[in-house]
Amino acid sequence: MTTPRLGFENDISELEDQIGRLRTMARQRGLEATGELRDLEEKLGQLRAEAYQNLTAVERVQFARHPQRPYTLDYIAGAFTDFIELHGDRLFRDDEAIIGGWARLEGRTLMVIGHQKGRDMKENLRRNFGMPHPEGYRKALRLMRLAEKFGAPIVTLIDTPGAYPGIGAEERGQGEAIAMNLREMARLAVPFVAVVIGEGGSGGALALGVADRVLMMENAVYSVITPEGCAAILWKTASAKDKAAEAMKMTAADLLALGVIDEIVPEPLGGAHVDRDQAVANLKTALLRNLDEVVTLAPMELLQQRWDKYERMGTWYEVAVPAD
Repeated sequence: MTTPRLGFENDISELEDQIGRLRTMARQRGLEATGELRDLEEKLGQLRAEAYQNLTAVERVQFARHPQRPYTLDYIAGAFTDFIELHGDRLFRDDEAIIGGWARLEGRTLMVIGHQKGRDMKENLRRNFGMPHPEGYRKALRLMRLAEKFGAPIVTLIDTPGAYPGIGAEERGQGEAIAMNLREMARLAVPFVAVVIGEGGSGGALALGVADRVLMMENAVYSVITPEGCAAILWKTASAKDKAAEAMKMTAADLLALGVIDEIVPEPLGGAHVDRDQAVANLKTALLRNLDEVVTLAPMELLQQRWDKYERMGTWYEVAVPAD
């Protein structure tokens, strides 16, 4: 399957095509083109490094939304073993925009929960484009409480544009379901690691994210609103999304500097979709390290550190301005 290219990757794509044509021509005609190919591949390497190491915020958003980016089920299949999916919120129905169940990570039993998008239109309709209804969040909370009952750690994988804003979702208590998750996650007495693997959109993402450690994949984004939505509100046009993305500080580097997240998980050059196996391996390594650091804490120490972590966010200080 050909990997779809993003707009800013056009120069890279053109050079890759040029190298491919030259290699094919040399093979078919028995020509020696080693030197030319080496020069072009060196140029390609430089072009990739310049493009991918200096991405703008809105380009990170494009990566986070890439249709071939690994989703929760991809990470579960690659990093975990013995996954047993659990269904339903025991109140209304099973929301397939959120999946979860028991799994093992290098022999450690834990509960893994995450948003799930679809690869095609049929699956996206089934998964509601990764936008959960209230019953999805209630299912997630049910599984978190089940993990706490058995003293098992929790891992959540966050990837959603946001909670579903439809009338039915609001009628069934979307806001209350998210608020309940926030309150209960703050007091779960088991180790908890959350990872933003793609889009982290508003309360729909935060409803799985009040954890002891919050990690982000290198090209993931995490914000209160999409750049398009922010631009439409503040600049009255979605075309100002580039300006909005920069202003919102929604990239992993921005949020690490602000203390909102704890660690950036590196991705392969060109994004997680270019080399899924490497992306999965990087995430697995980060999860193991962070879980090892929190599983040894006593429940009250764990809770105190979690509360302190969130109380530190958004602190501000008054500075006296000298009189003229």
